[in-house]
Amino acid sequence: MKIISYNVNGIRAAIKKDFLGWLQVANPDVILIQETKAHKDQLDLNLFVEAGYPYNYWFSAQKKGYSSVAVLSKIKPNHIEYGTGIETMDFEGRNLRVDFDNVSIMSLYLPSGTNDARLDFKLNYMDEFQEYISNLTKEIPNLIIGGDYNICHEAIDIHNPTGLKNTSGFLPVERQWIHEFIESGFIDSFRYFNAEPHNYSWWSYRANARNNNKGWRIDYLMASTPLKERLKRAYILPEAKHSDHCPIGLEIAD
Repeated sequence: MKIISYNVNGIRAAIKKDFLGWLQVANPDVILIQETKAHKDQLDLNLFVEAGYPYNYWFSAQKKGYSSVAVLSKIKPNHIEYGTGIETMDFEGRNLRVDFDNVSIMSLYLPSGTNDARLDFKLNYMDEFQEYISNLTKEIPNLIIGGDYNICHEAIDIHNPTGLKNTSGFLPVERQWIHEFIESGFIDSFRYFNAEPHNYSWWSYRANARNNNKGWRIDYLMASTPLKERLKRAYILPEAKHSDHCPIGLEIAD
């Protein structure tokens, strides 16, 4: 199974940049999308069916044009879980899970901490999410959580670790949380296969950051530890330029 995760920073804008043409070439079995910034009724769903994804699911924020996640699949899931059931999290449309026979896959869009109020919201979200996942993996041990975590884990994951150490996305409290999240039973699939520096998944639109590769690796495909022997390949696709993020991929054995 080939899985891709991609924060598209607006699905309608990405479609205008030939996202669907790229998707057909990339040809994942499942693609997890974050920051769709759209409600289902604002989209022509036939476009996704024609691109080869008859099973497409959308979980949107109450506020139009904001946040929101989706999952497109070539394979029919056994079950779709919209949100987490936690009211403080679900109104922003940040979690959507599809369950297959041998694996469950979640699209996640963690909040960013752009100011003090949002940082407090993010930290609370992280705590509630950890508790939710700790309980979920007791029921569903084979779980992949792909998406925009809005956190760099290690210094290798950010272009300027010293200068950005007090910036949300690389704060000690955030880094500690993602470290503990991994320690709770997950594998950072990209780092499992790749130890090299200068691999990023997001670049600011400012100061020509992408062309200079001054980026952050804040997108992850985390696989629960029972899936370890099934992990085959993980990668980043920086040449895809429909967004300020780029897609990341994971291949697992059936």
